[in-house]
Amino acid sequence: MGKYDILVDEMEATLRPPTIGLKPYEAKVIPLTTGEDMLVRTATREETEMVIDSIKVLLDHQKDFYDIVSARIVAELLGMLRYRVQDEYLLIGVIDGEIAGIVNGRMVNEKVGMSYHTMTLKRGARVGAQLFAAKMEYHFDFMNQDEVWIVAESPNGFKRWMIEYELESRPQCPHELGGVPTFVLTRALWEKHKANKNVGIRPAFEDVIEANEVVHMPAKISV
Repeated sequence: MGKYDILVDEMEATLRPPTIGLKPYEAKVIPLTTGEDMLVRTATREETEMVIDSIKVLLDHQKDFYDIVSARIVAELLGMLRYRVQDEYLLIGVIDGEIAGIVNGRMVNEKVGMSYHTMTLKRGARVGAQLFAAKMEYHFDFMNQDEVWIVAESPNGFKRWMIEYELESRPQCPHELGGVPTFVLTRALWEKHKANKNVGIRPAFEDVIEANEVVHMPAKISV
């Protein structure tokens, strides 16, 4: 290795953000209203790359703001893959090897979480609602955080998160997604709602885990 290579390696190490250390998310199975079992688990790097490539088809899809959401998810996941975002994660919901939805976010510090996005790829089974709850479970019950900052980019998101979880309005806290008003899920609110919102079976069934070891995006994304 030459002197230039050593300097580049040192520079790359300097550019990468510090970490508080993400704890592993324990996979779980969620029985859906359709009768299907959805496995919720952390995505691998290869699966993250696949998600990026696949949701690019939604960049021109304006319905329910899928265009801006998909554009931002692509940027967020690229930042994670290139080690340019501190403590970011991606959880996927998978049904019989097909990714039905994704959620991502990051840890700002040991006590504050930043929710990024929830994207449903399989409609009509409350996949998004289940995955959002799993995301909050990760922040509060696995990372032991005190609050999560959340914004909505669509009326549907506002109804699902802000209203249903009775989120605390905190516009003075600037969310990373821009000037959209920030709302906060506190630990007290999580404890109030999680019995009704957060479901799933652990340990995850072995046959469901095996059925979803190799995953793919839907052949056609219908949103």
